[in-house]
Amino acid sequence: MSATAERLNGLLFLLSAATLIAGLTSNGMHEPVLARWCWLAGTLPVAAALAVTSVGAAIRRQAGIDVLALLSIVVALFFGEHLVAAIVALMVATGRSLEDYAQTRARREMTALLQHAPKGATRLEAGQWRQVNVAEICPGDRLMVRHGEIVPVDGGLATPASLDESPLTGESIVRQRQAGESIQSGVLNAGSTFEMVAAASESDSTFAGIVRMVSAAQGERSPSARLADRYALGFVAFTLLLAGASWAYSADPARILAVLVVATPCPLILGVPVAIVSGMSRCAKRGVLVKGGAVLEELAQADILFFDKTGTLTGGLARLVDISCAEGYEPSEVLALAASLSQASNHVISDAVAMMARERGLALIPPSKVQECPGAGVQGMVDKQFIKLGTLAYVMESADIPLWASDAVRRLQIEGMSAVFVSADDRLVGVLLLADKVRLDTPRALRLLRKEGITDQAMLTGDREDIAVAIGEMLGVTEIYAAQSPAEKLAKIRAARERGTVIMVGDGVNDAPALSAADVGVAMGARGAAASSEAADVVLLLDRLDRLVDAVRISRRSRRVALQSVIIGMSLSVLAMLAAALGLLPPLAGAVLQEAIDLLAIANALRALRSDARQLEGAVDTATIDRMKAEHVALEPVMEKIRSVADILPQMERNVAQAELIALNRALLDTLVPHERTEDTHLYPDLARLLGGEDPMAAMSGMHREIFRFTTALNRTITQLPSDGPDAQSVRELQRLLYGLDAILRVHCAQEDELFHMLSQDA
Repeated sequence: MSATAERLNGLLFLLSAATLIAGLTSNGMHEPVLARWCWLAGTLPVAAALAVTSVGAAIRRQAGIDVLALLSIVVALFFGEHLVAAIVALMVATGRSLEDYAQTRARREMTALLQHAPKGATRLEAGQWRQVNVAEICPGDRLMVRHGEIVPVDGGLATPASLDESPLTGESIVRQRQAGESIQSGVLNAGSTFEMVAAASESDSTFAGIVRMVSAAQGERSPSARLADRYALGFVAFTLLLAGASWAYSADPARILAVLVVATPCPLILGVPVAIVSGMSRCAKRGVLVKGGAVLEELAQADILFFDKTGTLTGGLARLVDISCAEGYEPSEVLALAASLSQASNHVISDAVAMMARERGLALIPPSKVQECPGAGVQGMVDKQFIKLGTLAYVMESADIPLWASDAVRRLQIEGMSAVFVSADDRLVGVLLLADKVRLDTPRALRLLRKEGITDQAMLTGDREDIAVAIGEMLGVTEIYAAQSPAEKLAKIRAARERGTVIMVGDGVNDAPALSAADVGVAMGARGAAASSEAADVVLLLDRLDRLVDAVRISRRSRRVALQSVIIGMSLSVLAMLAAALGLLPPLAGAVLQEAIDLLAIANALRALRSDARQLEGAVDTATIDRMKAEHVALEPVMEKIRSVADILPQMERNVAQAELIALNRALLDTLVPHERTEDTHLYPDLARLLGGEDPMAAMSGMHREIFRFTTALNRTITQLPSDGPDAQSVRELQRLLYGLDAILRVHCAQEDELFHMLSQDA
């Protein structure tokens, strides 16, 4: 609806309310003629607006609820019942204003749309770099793109570049592009400044094409019918038949007016918008922006879910998964060296490495003599050591890859990860394995959506098939579509709409066409591209997929309450219509009774503001949960030590192995075991009271028992080793225990992280 139409509806409401009051006042002052003119002045504009919408509905071959209201007003005026007509007009204007309020409130929340679109560029003119509008760029222009800027048009690279292409491709890995390669508009410069040559104008570039697809997809979607309109056709027919029958039976034309007045479907006009607006308000409080009441109704009926991977199911940022080290180096030592050097680099991966080191509380040393090679890596001095950080070719140059590093390379290829190689004084000392991890709230969100009946869940991603399959199978999605272009995503959504109501969730520019084509497009708006937020019907203002669960639940409850309001209100209206048809209810009394029915319908509709979800039985101690989450981060070095000792134990000298095992055992007994016992004896009982039920933490406590069993067995095995270290049989047994402890610890920590995340966000 346009802003002009909204203003008009607001004026109609004010006019009808003011003239009704003025007429009542005049009538009370014994000025009946002035009262009738006041009521007429407020009624006629509303009647004209109803006539326009009714004609429009007839042209579209749709039945609307407005036709009954128009008939009521016309018949009331025909019989000189100006007060009755004024009351009906006020009810109609109120309903329209409520619907407008819902849409206006949603639009007011949405700002800075399509800001991802590049607006300016730096072009070489007469030997100098000048700022120009992106619309002025022509093919052949030489452009400069600084760190953090968006590539303005399609073109070719003149110098190497590190590009974050996830807004277009969906892949979370930063791509290293060499001079001569083609790049597309809309991607982000994640490395140093580079130069390029424009190959297309703004209108002919990739980003503009995607925006055009968004517009086309939005144009294909027919507007959703309002819930109220779906009941209008049958009710209109019933009302006209009853009114005609009462007139034919009694020969009293006043009964027609009485029937029409009480038949004006105000539970539809008022009750449904109130319930829907209430639902939208609750969604907004949960950080979910719903762009209109029709969207909320569609969301309530959705049964098919599509989602992007990068930035939607996953965090969209590389996170440290594991550290492989050369003999003589500890994982924390390698990470500290890499992070110290990373402080001097503006590469997105360098930022991630430095952040992960700070999370673990590692002390970082300021580097010196830093040199960065775009697209390859960075080098410099850290604590009198010459450190290189970057790709394998950059760090190793022509040297052979050590056996331990070969194992890490094979692992990253198999598991679909990326890697940062670290050398010290020209010797490879570590490999940082990085991956875009699944969001902590993602598994829970998908489980809860399945519980809500949305069991058809499919992944649409531009990422590689091996990475997509690994994530999809882990989360249990029903269909996986990898390496999808925006056009292919659009085709999948169109096909799915043939079999049900489709939700599409995404966050990148490449998702915008699919979001527009879906029945309900949902954008991850906190970090997502503004193009996706513009194309979407629902925007999750927090980067949490489980907020979609809240939106689905709220929409279904709101629709359920709206239907209840319709059933209650319309049932009472039908009884009043029968009374009016029998001559027991005159028109004015019918109008007053209809107002009472309206109030009852509105009061019931306001129930949509309340939550029917079970609340936690108490307050969440966020300080305790934050402390436990911090302790999990502090445990990472211990868990890495378990894995690294298990990996290299067979290659160690017996006396070296003895020393490593004793040190590891001390760390387990002094750090890991106390942490797990504190959780089991202090935190879990508190969480059990919050969650309710007989013993909700039983399974998690069972994991603690397994951890204690492994650590006890390890302690006994290590303390009983001979003085010269473990023999071959002891090594095999120790490896079995270490690998088992490593596996159960990682699973247990992942479970607790998900639980802590849920509790801390719901506090």
